[in-house]
Amino acid sequence: MDFDFTEDQDSLRDAVARWVAKDYDFAQRQSIVRAGGFSRQAWDGLVGLGLLGLAVPEAHGGLGFGAIDAMVVMEELGRGIVMEPFAQAGLIAPAVLKHAYEALQALWLPRIAAGEAMVVLAHQERAARYSLSHVSTTAVDGKLTGVKNLVAAADQADAFIVPARQPDGIALYLVERGVAGVSTRAYGLQDGSRAGDLILNGANATLLVGPAQGLAVLELAVDVGIAALCAEGVGAMEKLVAITADYMNQRKQFGVAISSFQALRHRMADVKMQLELARSMSYFASLKLNEAAPARRRALAQAKLQLGQSMRFVGQQCTQLHGGIGVTDEYISSHYFKRLTVMELQFGDSLHQLGEVSARMTDQAGVFA
Repeated sequence: MDFDFTEDQDSLRDAVARWVAKDYDFAQRQSIVRAGGFSRQAWDGLVGLGLLGLAVPEAHGGLGFGAIDAMVVMEELGRGIVMEPFAQAGLIAPAVLKHAYEALQALWLPRIAAGEAMVVLAHQERAARYSLSHVSTTAVDGKLTGVKNLVAAADQADAFIVPARQPDGIALYLVERGVAGVSTRAYGLQDGSRAGDLILNGANATLLVGPAQGLAVLELAVDVGIAALCAEGVGAMEKLVAITADYMNQRKQFGVAISSFQALRHRMADVKMQLELARSMSYFASLKLNEAAPARRRALAQAKLQLGQSMRFVGQQCTQLHGGIGVTDEYISSHYFKRLTVMELQFGDSLHQLGEVSARMTDQAGVFA
Protein backbone atom coordinates (compact mmCIF):
# COMPACT_ATOMS: atom_id res chain seq x y z
CA MET A 1 0.00 0.00 0.00
CA ASP A 2 1.25 3.47 -0.91
CA PHE A 3 1.57 5.70 2.16
CA ASP A 4 3.21 8.61 0.33
CA PHE A 5 1.44 11.95 0.69
CA THR A 6 0.41 14.01 -2.33
CA GLU A 7 2.03 17.33 -3.17
CA ASP A 8 -1.09 19.14 -1.98
CA GLN A 9 -0.95 17.34 1.35
CA ASP A 10 2.73 18.16 1.75
CA SER A 11 1.97 21.81 0.99
CA LEU A 12 -0.85 21.76 3.55
CA ARG A 13 1.49 20.28 6.14
CA ASP A 14 4.13 22.93 5.43
CA ALA A 15 1.61 25.76 5.72
CA VAL A 16 0.38 24.59 9.13
CA ALA A 17 3.94 23.92 10.34
CA ARG A 18 5.01 27.45 9.36
CA TRP A 19 2.05 28.95 11.21
CA VAL A 20 2.84 26.92 14.34
CA ALA A 21 6.51 27.96 14.24
CA LYS A 22 5.71 31.63 13.67
CA ASP A 23 2.53 32.25 15.66
CA TYR A 24 2.35 29.45 18.24
CA ASP A 25 5.79 28.95 19.73
CA PHE A 26 6.29 27.91 23.35
CA ALA A 27 6.38 31.46 24.73
CA GLN A 28 3.15 32.36 22.93
CA ARG A 29 1.49 29.16 24.11
CA GLN A 30 2.50 29.91 27.70
CA SER A 31 0.90 33.34 27.48
CA ILE A 32 -2.30 31.74 26.13
CA VAL A 33 -2.36 29.30 29.06
CA ARG A 34 -1.98 32.17 31.51
CA ALA A 35 -4.84 33.99 29.78
CA GLY A 36 -7.19 31.05 30.22
CA GLY A 37 -6.30 28.48 27.55
CA PHE A 38 -7.92 30.02 24.47
CA SER A 39 -6.69 32.73 22.12
CA ARG A 40 -9.00 34.48 19.68
CA GLN A 41 -5.92 35.63 17.77
CA ALA A 42 -4.70 32.05 17.39
CA TRP A 43 -8.19 30.97 16.34
CA ASP A 44 -8.26 33.69 13.71
CA GLY A 45 -4.91 32.37 12.49
CA LEU A 46 -6.43 28.94 11.90
CA VAL A 47 -9.34 30.60 10.11
CA GLY A 48 -6.90 32.59 7.99
CA LEU A 49 -5.23 29.38 6.85
CA GLY A 50 -8.60 28.15 5.59
CA LEU A 51 -8.55 25.16 7.93
CA LEU A 52 -12.12 25.61 9.18
CA GLY A 53 -13.33 24.83 5.66
CA LEU A 54 -11.20 21.71 5.35
CA ALA A 55 -14.02 19.20 5.91
CA VAL A 56 -16.89 21.38 4.69
CA PRO A 57 -18.20 20.37 1.22
CA GLU A 58 -17.37 22.69 -1.66
CA ALA A 59 -21.09 23.25 -2.23
CA HIS A 60 -21.20 25.05 1.12
CA GLY A 61 -18.06 27.13 0.70
CA GLY A 62 -15.50 24.66 2.01
CA LEU A 63 -12.58 22.75 0.54
CA GLY A 64 -14.18 19.30 0.64
CA PHE A 65 -10.95 17.58 1.71
CA GLY A 66 -10.86 14.11 3.24
CA ALA A 67 -9.69 12.26 6.32
CA ILE A 68 -6.03 12.05 5.29
CA ASP A 69 -5.83 15.81 4.82
CA ALA A 70 -7.33 16.25 8.27
CA MET A 71 -4.76 13.81 9.67
CA VAL A 72 -1.93 15.85 8.17
CA VAL A 73 -3.24 19.04 9.78
CA MET A 74 -3.78 17.40 13.18
CA GLU A 75 -0.24 16.00 13.25
CA GLU A 76 1.20 19.50 12.82
CA LEU A 77 -1.15 20.99 15.41
CA GLY A 78 -0.06 18.20 17.73
CA ARG A 79 3.59 19.11 17.25
CA GLY A 80 2.75 22.62 18.40
CA ILE A 81 0.39 21.35 21.17
CA VAL A 82 -2.17 23.85 19.88
CA MET A 83 -5.04 24.18 22.37
CA GLU A 84 -7.72 25.83 20.23
CA PRO A 85 -10.50 23.30 19.37
CA PHE A 86 -9.90 22.88 15.65
CA ALA A 87 -10.92 19.21 15.57
CA GLN A 88 -14.18 19.97 17.37
CA ALA A 89 -15.23 22.89 15.21
CA GLY A 90 -13.50 22.05 11.93
CA LEU A 91 -13.92 18.27 11.69
CA ILE A 92 -16.56 16.96 14.10
CA ALA A 93 -19.19 19.67 13.60
CA PRO A 94 -19.18 19.39 9.76
CA ALA A 95 -19.36 15.58 10.05
CA VAL A 96 -22.58 15.90 12.06
CA LEU A 97 -24.10 18.72 10.03
CA LYS A 98 -23.69 16.70 6.82
CA HIS A 99 -26.49 14.50 8.22
CA ALA A 100 -28.78 17.40 9.07
CA TYR A 101 -31.58 18.83 6.97
CA GLU A 102 -30.39 20.65 3.85
CA ALA A 103 -31.64 24.01 5.09
CA LEU A 104 -29.56 23.68 8.25
CA GLN A 105 -26.50 22.67 6.25
CA ALA A 106 -26.91 25.74 4.06
CA LEU A 107 -27.26 27.92 7.16
CA TRP A 108 -24.37 26.64 9.28
CA LEU A 109 -21.72 24.98 7.10
CA PRO A 110 -20.77 28.19 5.22
CA ARG A 111 -20.45 30.01 8.55
CA ILE A 112 -18.18 27.29 9.91
CA ALA A 113 -16.03 27.34 6.76
CA ALA A 114 -15.66 31.12 6.97
CA GLY A 115 -14.79 31.00 10.67
CA GLU A 116 -17.90 32.98 11.56
CA ALA A 117 -19.29 30.29 13.88
CA MET A 118 -17.53 27.95 16.28
CA VAL A 119 -19.71 24.87 16.78
CA VAL A 120 -18.55 22.18 19.23
CA LEU A 121 -19.85 18.82 20.38
CA ALA A 122 -21.28 18.71 23.92
CA HIS A 123 -21.98 15.05 24.66
CA GLN A 124 -20.27 14.02 27.90
CA GLU A 125 -22.28 13.63 31.10
CA ARG A 126 -21.45 12.61 34.65
CA ALA A 127 -21.55 8.85 35.35
CA ALA A 128 -21.61 8.02 31.63
CA ARG A 129 -18.11 6.45 31.72
CA TYR A 130 -17.71 7.23 28.01
CA SER A 131 -20.91 5.37 27.05
CA LEU A 132 -22.53 7.31 24.20
CA SER A 133 -25.94 5.81 24.91
CA HIS A 134 -25.92 7.22 28.45
CA VAL A 135 -27.84 10.46 27.86
CA SER A 136 -29.73 12.08 30.72
CA THR A 137 -30.36 15.41 28.97
CA THR A 138 -34.00 15.47 27.89
CA ALA A 139 -35.79 17.05 24.93
CA VAL A 140 -39.43 18.07 25.39
CA ASP A 141 -41.14 20.03 22.61
CA GLY A 142 -37.77 21.20 21.28
CA LYS A 143 -36.54 22.43 24.67
CA LEU A 144 -33.49 20.82 26.27
CA THR A 145 -32.76 20.36 29.96
CA GLY A 146 -29.55 18.86 31.33
CA VAL A 147 -25.85 19.38 31.90
CA LYS A 148 -22.96 18.47 29.58
CA ASN A 149 -19.43 18.34 30.94
CA LEU A 150 -15.94 18.89 29.54
CA VAL A 151 -17.17 20.82 26.51
CA ALA A 152 -14.24 22.22 24.51
CA ALA A 153 -13.98 26.02 24.83
CA ALA A 154 -17.52 26.04 26.18
CA ASP A 155 -17.57 29.75 26.98
CA GLN A 156 -16.15 30.68 23.56
CA ALA A 157 -18.31 28.55 21.24
CA ASP A 158 -21.17 30.06 19.29
CA ALA A 159 -23.30 26.90 19.22
CA PHE A 160 -23.32 23.33 20.54
CA ILE A 161 -24.25 19.95 19.12
CA VAL A 162 -26.12 18.29 21.96
CA PRO A 163 -27.43 14.70 22.21
CA ALA A 164 -30.71 14.58 24.08
CA ARG A 165 -33.12 11.80 24.91
CA GLN A 166 -36.59 11.61 23.44
CA PRO A 167 -39.14 8.91 24.30
CA ASP A 168 -38.13 6.94 21.19
CA GLY A 169 -34.35 7.38 21.30
CA ILE A 170 -31.43 9.80 21.21
CA ALA A 171 -31.59 12.79 18.89
CA LEU A 172 -29.01 15.46 18.10
CA TYR A 173 -29.84 19.13 18.52
CA LEU A 174 -28.10 22.39 17.81
CA VAL A 175 -28.22 24.92 20.65
CA GLU A 176 -27.08 28.48 20.12
CA ARG A 177 -25.26 30.24 22.93
CA GLY A 178 -27.47 33.31 23.02
CA VAL A 179 -30.85 31.66 23.60
CA ALA A 180 -32.58 31.74 26.97
CA GLY A 181 -31.83 28.86 29.29
CA VAL A 182 -28.19 28.40 28.17
CA SER A 183 -25.25 29.06 30.46
CA THR A 184 -21.65 27.84 30.72
CA ARG A 185 -19.18 27.33 33.53
CA ALA A 186 -15.59 27.50 32.25
CA TYR A 187 -12.43 25.95 33.67
CA GLY A 188 -8.97 24.90 32.58
CA LEU A 189 -7.78 21.36 31.98
CA GLN A 190 -4.52 19.85 33.14
CA ASP A 191 -2.84 20.57 29.78
CA GLY A 192 -3.75 24.27 29.94
CA SER A 193 -6.60 24.11 27.42
CA ARG A 194 -10.04 25.57 28.08
CA ALA A 195 -13.22 23.59 28.67
CA GLY A 196 -16.44 23.99 30.58
CA ASP A 197 -19.88 22.74 31.50
CA LEU A 198 -22.92 23.50 29.36
CA ILE A 199 -26.03 23.99 31.48
CA LEU A 200 -29.38 23.79 29.71
CA ASN A 201 -32.60 24.79 31.42
CA GLY A 202 -35.46 24.57 28.97
CA ALA A 203 -33.29 25.96 26.18
CA ASN A 204 -34.74 26.21 22.68
CA ALA A 205 -32.93 23.89 20.26
CA THR A 206 -33.01 22.98 16.59
CA LEU A 207 -33.30 19.32 15.64
CA LEU A 208 -30.33 18.16 13.56
CA VAL A 209 -30.73 14.39 13.47
CA GLY A 210 -33.79 12.49 14.66
CA PRO A 211 -33.79 9.55 17.08
CA ALA A 212 -33.76 7.01 14.27
CA GLN A 213 -30.18 8.01 13.38
CA GLY A 214 -29.09 10.14 16.34
CA LEU A 215 -26.91 7.59 18.13
CA ALA A 216 -25.32 6.38 14.88
CA VAL A 217 -24.35 9.93 13.89
CA LEU A 218 -23.05 10.62 17.41
CA GLU A 219 -20.86 7.51 17.14
CA LEU A 220 -19.54 8.79 13.80
CA ALA A 221 -18.79 12.18 15.36
CA VAL A 222 -16.81 10.55 18.18
CA ASP A 223 -14.93 8.36 15.69
CA VAL A 224 -13.95 11.47 13.71
CA GLY A 225 -12.74 12.95 16.98
CA ILE A 226 -10.75 9.81 17.81
CA ALA A 227 -9.04 9.80 14.41
CA ALA A 228 -8.12 13.47 14.85
CA LEU A 229 -6.86 12.81 18.38
CA CYS A 230 -4.72 9.90 17.14
CA ALA A 231 -3.06 12.11 14.54
CA GLU A 232 -2.56 14.89 17.07
CA GLY A 233 -1.01 12.40 19.46
CA VAL A 234 1.45 11.20 16.82
CA GLY A 235 2.54 14.78 16.15
CA ALA A 236 2.95 15.53 19.85
CA MET A 237 4.89 12.32 20.51
CA GLU A 238 7.16 12.88 17.52
CA LYS A 239 8.07 16.36 18.74
CA LEU A 240 8.58 15.15 22.32
CA VAL A 241 10.91 12.39 21.14
CA ALA A 242 12.92 14.94 19.13
CA ILE A 243 13.16 17.26 22.17
CA THR A 244 14.30 14.33 24.32
CA ALA A 245 16.93 13.23 21.79
CA ASP A 246 18.33 16.78 21.63
CA TYR A 247 18.46 16.94 25.42
CA MET A 248 20.28 13.61 25.66
CA ASN A 249 22.86 14.76 23.14
CA GLN A 250 23.56 17.92 25.18
CA ARG A 251 23.25 16.64 28.76
CA LYS A 252 26.56 15.26 30.04
CA GLN A 253 27.45 12.97 32.90
CA PHE A 254 30.95 11.68 33.66
CA GLY A 255 32.19 13.89 30.86
CA VAL A 256 30.12 12.31 28.07
CA ALA A 257 26.65 12.87 26.61
CA ILE A 258 24.04 10.65 28.24
CA SER A 259 22.93 9.61 24.74
CA SER A 260 26.01 7.37 24.71
CA PHE A 261 24.75 5.26 27.65
CA GLN A 262 23.56 1.92 26.35
CA ALA A 263 20.67 1.56 28.81
CA LEU A 264 19.28 4.95 27.80
CA ARG A 265 19.72 4.20 24.10
CA HIS A 266 17.64 1.04 24.60
CA ARG A 267 14.91 3.06 26.29
CA MET A 268 14.85 5.50 23.39
CA ALA A 269 14.58 2.58 20.99
CA ASP A 270 11.51 1.36 22.90
CA VAL A 271 10.06 4.88 22.76
CA LYS A 272 10.50 5.07 19.00
CA MET A 273 8.89 1.64 18.59
CA GLN A 274 5.83 2.91 20.44
CA LEU A 275 5.78 6.03 18.28
CA GLU A 276 5.79 4.00 15.08
CA LEU A 277 3.06 1.69 16.39
CA ALA A 278 1.00 4.78 17.13
CA ARG A 279 1.67 6.24 13.68
CA SER A 280 0.55 3.03 11.96
CA MET A 281 -2.67 2.92 13.96
CA SER A 282 -3.32 6.61 13.30
CA TYR A 283 -3.13 5.92 9.56
CA PHE A 284 -5.40 2.91 10.11
CA ALA A 285 -7.94 5.07 11.96
CA SER A 286 -8.10 7.73 9.26
CA LEU A 287 -8.36 5.18 6.46
CA LYS A 288 -11.24 3.39 8.21
CA LEU A 289 -13.42 6.46 8.75
CA ASN A 290 -15.38 5.81 5.55
CA GLU A 291 -16.06 2.14 6.35
CA ALA A 292 -19.44 0.79 7.45
CA ALA A 293 -20.21 1.49 11.11
CA PRO A 294 -19.30 -1.94 12.60
CA ALA A 295 -15.85 -2.05 10.95
CA ARG A 296 -15.24 1.64 11.60
CA ARG A 297 -16.14 1.48 15.29
CA ARG A 298 -13.91 -1.54 15.86
CA ALA A 299 -10.98 0.02 14.00
CA LEU A 300 -11.24 3.33 15.85
CA ALA A 301 -11.40 1.57 19.22
CA GLN A 302 -8.28 -0.43 18.30
CA ALA A 303 -6.49 2.73 17.21
CA LYS A 304 -7.39 4.69 20.34
CA LEU A 305 -6.32 1.78 22.55
CA GLN A 306 -2.87 1.66 20.92
CA LEU A 307 -2.53 5.43 20.95
CA GLY A 308 -3.46 5.54 24.62
CA GLN A 309 -0.80 2.98 25.46
CA SER A 310 1.80 4.70 23.29
CA MET A 311 1.05 8.18 24.63
CA ARG A 312 1.39 7.00 28.21
CA PHE A 313 4.64 5.13 27.51
CA VAL A 314 6.27 7.85 25.42
CA GLY A 315 5.24 10.61 27.83
CA GLN A 316 6.49 8.79 30.91
CA GLN A 317 9.76 7.59 29.39
CA CYS A 318 10.69 10.93 27.84
CA THR A 319 9.94 12.71 31.11
CA GLN A 320 12.13 10.27 33.04
CA LEU A 321 14.95 10.61 30.50
CA HIS A 322 14.94 14.35 31.15
CA GLY A 323 15.32 13.90 34.89
CA GLY A 324 14.09 16.64 37.23
CA ILE A 325 13.79 19.31 34.53
CA GLY A 326 11.22 17.19 32.72
CA VAL A 327 8.54 17.99 35.30
CA THR A 328 9.10 21.74 35.56
CA ASP A 329 6.52 24.11 34.13
CA GLU A 330 9.23 26.28 32.57
CA TYR A 331 10.50 23.47 30.34
CA ILE A 332 8.62 22.57 27.18
CA SER A 333 8.64 18.76 27.46
CA SER A 334 6.41 18.78 30.56
CA HIS A 335 3.65 20.41 28.52
CA TYR A 336 3.79 17.65 25.91
CA PHE A 337 3.50 15.12 28.73
CA LYS A 338 0.46 16.93 30.12
CA ARG A 339 -1.20 17.09 26.72
CA LEU A 340 -0.56 13.39 26.03
CA THR A 341 -2.00 12.50 29.44
CA VAL A 342 -5.19 14.46 28.76
CA MET A 343 -5.54 12.99 25.26
CA GLU A 344 -5.38 9.48 26.67
CA LEU A 345 -8.56 10.26 28.62
CA GLN A 346 -10.51 11.97 25.83
CA PHE A 347 -13.15 10.10 23.77
CA GLY A 348 -12.67 7.03 25.98
CA ASP A 349 -9.61 6.09 28.00
CA SER A 350 -7.54 2.97 27.33
CA LEU A 351 -9.54 0.76 29.69
CA HIS A 352 -12.78 1.77 27.99
CA GLN A 353 -11.31 1.16 24.53
CA LEU A 354 -10.03 -2.25 25.62
CA GLY A 355 -13.61 -3.14 26.49
CA GLU A 356 -14.82 -1.80 23.13
CA VAL A 357 -12.26 -3.86 21.22
CA SER A 358 -13.10 -6.96 23.26
CA ALA A 359 -16.84 -6.55 22.65
CA ARG A 360 -16.23 -6.35 18.89
CA MET A 361 -13.84 -9.31 18.65
CA THR A 362 -16.44 -11.62 17.15
CA ASP A 363 -14.24 -13.13 14.45
CA GLN A 364 -12.51 -16.43 15.14
CA ALA A 365 -9.16 -17.62 13.87
CA GLY A 366 -10.60 -20.99 12.82
CA VAL A 367 -9.30 -22.89 15.81
CA PHE A 368 -12.76 -23.13 17.39
CA ALA A 369 -14.80 -23.34 14.19
